[in-house]
Amino acid sequence: MSDLVPALTVAAAVSSALLTGVLFAFSTSVMPALAGRPGPEAMAAMQAMNRTILNPLFGLLFAGSALLCLVVAVSAPFTGDRDGAGWRLAGGLLYVVGVTVETMAVNVPMNDRLDAVDASTVAGQAVWAGFLPRWTRWNHVRSVLGALAATFLAVSLAV
Repeated sequence: MSDLVPALTVAAAVSSALLTGVLFAFSTSVMPALAGRPGPEAMAAMQAMNRTILNPLFGLLFAGSALLCLVVAVSAPFTGDRDGAGWRLAGGLLYVVGVTVETMAVNVPMNDRLDAVDASTVAGQAVWAGFLPRWTRWNHVRSVLGALAATFLAVSLAV
């Protein structure tokens, strides 16, 4: 296993950075753009994006990053490089909890609630009004934590 650690760590760092880039793009461009559009239009667009992102390639990146980060975190105490192992453990756990768990516990339920309402109704617009700022704040959090996790994983290879 210890021979695989560097390769798994590179894969975890790259895949987590790639997924974090998607999250960052939402925080810095998609959500601000939606905030500037009329509510029904913005909500319908977000509903379409939430449906579209559920595809095999994104699923592989999302699940693969989580699995790789979990493997490098769990294996860290069993490797001989204490300094690198600490960074791997921190990076892997930070990604799993800060990106994967947060996504499943916060963002996905919000997406599901948004998807269940009609963008053209008053009730739908009430959901959208609460969704936009809350989802964006949580997306900022997972973007920062994902970037830190990828950084920690990269540092683990250099120490």
